[in-house]
Amino acid sequence: MTLQRRILILVSAVVLLAAVGVLAVVRASSRADEKDRTQAGGPPITRGEVSLTPGAGGRRIVFRNMAWGPHRDELATVPADTPRGARTASGVSCLRFHAAAGTGICLQADKGGVQDGYRAVVLDAGLKEVSARPLAGIPTRARVSPGGHLVAWTVFVGGDSYAGTDFSTRTSLLDLRTGKFDASLEDFTIRKDGKTYRNADVNFWGVTFAADERTFYATLATGGQTHLVRGDLVERTVTTLRENLECSSLSPDGTRLVFKKRVPGLSPDAPWRLYALDLATMQETPLAEQRSVDDQVVWTDDKTVVYSLPGDFGADLYAVPADGSGAPAPLMASALAPAFLG
Repeated sequence: MTLQRRILILVSAVVLLAAVGVLAVVRASSRADEKDRTQAGGPPITRGEVSLTPGAGGRRIVFRNMAWGPHRDELATVPADTPRGARTASGVSCLRFHAAAGTGICLQADKGGVQDGYRAVVLDAGLKEVSARPLAGIPTRARVSPGGHLVAWTVFVGGDSYAGTDFSTRTSLLDLRTGKFDASLEDFTIRKDGKTYRNADVNFWGVTFAADERTFYATLATGGQTHLVRGDLVERTVTTLRENLECSSLSPDGTRLVFKKRVPGLSPDAPWRLYALDLATMQETPLAEQRSVDDQVVWTDDKTVVYSLPGDFGADLYAVPADGSGAPAPLMASALAPAFLG
């Protein structure tokens, strides 16, 4: 092959790659513009006041609105008894969100610096920023304690798929009463099988708090296994309780955890099933949802949990009884990260 022909082939390849790159940018821009346009058949949404104050305006749901249009990704609210009704959008955008007792935690994109990043923002009852901290990775989980005094969040800091164990997370805790900040649960003492445990591969995620504002539960991964752990903020310890439990959520009465469990024989791309664990008897009960749920559920009351599944516009919410009875039912379309207040 002559030098001239080689140069011609190289130039042609460069031109082709440039054309593909331009086309990808144009398509991405078009897709982004489309998300800013309201879709026919979507829920009606108007800008208004959104409050986290307990009891204000009756029982309600505050959530991340996923419906396409100018209010996409904003915190919005609907009455709990009409979840498919008109939405009120706040103007505050969050990727992950949770709230309790007038306190909110909002994990959001931070586009204000030289390089885009993420931050954790503590919100008051009026959605005003109380404090903020930079995040070391991509937001994935967020929780507020029942009394509103503690907040926790988890981010991905490396790795591949959440369906496997080849990833790295960092889970942080903030005590709003004292200002004490634990940047990583990996600094806590781990008690496993009655002994102090240390390993470089330790990861934590999926915190859920008890009503005493001291005890919490979380997922610990190490040695290719996941474990349910009970944590103590005063003693700064976590103790393993059971294997193969992830992203647990404690019931309002503190007696049960609903969690996702990796079930052998299912597809590696969809391995999860929801189960409930009675903390007194350690008896597990499968819930009626047969689809793979990669989420940390939220309790609406002591009988029902809500979770997200992929939908046409990002995510939809479903509800199912927490005792294994009944059947899953659609709750809200185009919604994510709900908090039930009031």
